[in-house]
Amino acid sequence: MLGAIFGDIVGSVYEFNNTDRMDFPLLSKGSSPTDDSLMTLAVADALMNTWGKGDEEIKAELVKSMRRMGRMYPEPEGGYGGRFGVWLTAEDPKPYGSLGNGSGMRVSSVGWLYRTLEESLHVAELTAEVTHNHPEGIKGAQAIAACVFLARAGASKEKIRTYVTDTFGYDLSRPLADIRRDYFFDPTCPGSVPEAIRAFYESADYEDAVRRAVALGGDSDTIACMAGAIAEAYYGMPEELKMKAMQILDPFCGNIVKRFQMFCHTHDRTIQM
Repeated sequence: MLGAIFGDIVGSVYEFNNTDRMDFPLLSKGSSPTDDSLMTLAVADALMNTWGKGDEEIKAELVKSMRRMGRMYPEPEGGYGGRFGVWLTAEDPKPYGSLGNGSGMRVSSVGWLYRTLEESLHVAELTAEVTHNHPEGIKGAQAIAACVFLARAGASKEKIRTYVTDTFGYDLSRPLADIRRDYFFDPTCPGSVPEAIRAFYESADYEDAVRRAVALGGDSDTIACMAGAIAEAYYGMPEELKMKAMQILDPFCGNIVKRFQMFCHTHDRTIQM
């Protein structure tokens, strides 16, 4: 999960100031967590709080946790999406049919927590549908969660790519160099989830995946968040970058990360394929 957060932090300064260079400074003065990191943490917190409970309890806690995070951090770097911002403060929050990539950027903890791919897909759907209940919004969350799970399980890149293509219908055949020629800011799942997965697919290590995601342009913090989530599960994450991420997070957010790490160590998450 920290791999998603660090990817978001790296991409934060390039979201509205895109770069196509791979040698950009990994961190700069303005690098900070955006709504991507905050909602990633909120989802992880909710899933830990409802471990072993039923779907309706999980969904209720997801709503509670995300709205609590929204109240604590009302103006994150880059801001919240328009409809999501309204949802955060609504008297009676309801899903609003979004296909935005918010469902994909916040789901990484699912791929780490559950023992089977089927369970991961099911919980990913729950995390999406409290807001992003459009089929494409749900599909985006499931695709990222599946990639994290499969990478964690030791699947090859080709197996991951084949699974995503066959299951979700995403075209992952186009190289980033070709995509970059006509790519634009597209904050939807169909317009950013395949690109994030492709950035991971072409990468050589964790940092390279994040750099490729950011250098693609577009919604760079979210693409790097999703690519970073998969890359951490596949390659691992350098200790130096973990330390930098924790140094940037405030104590409240950092404590959720520490709790998540401990939770993963103390609960049975033995992979069943």
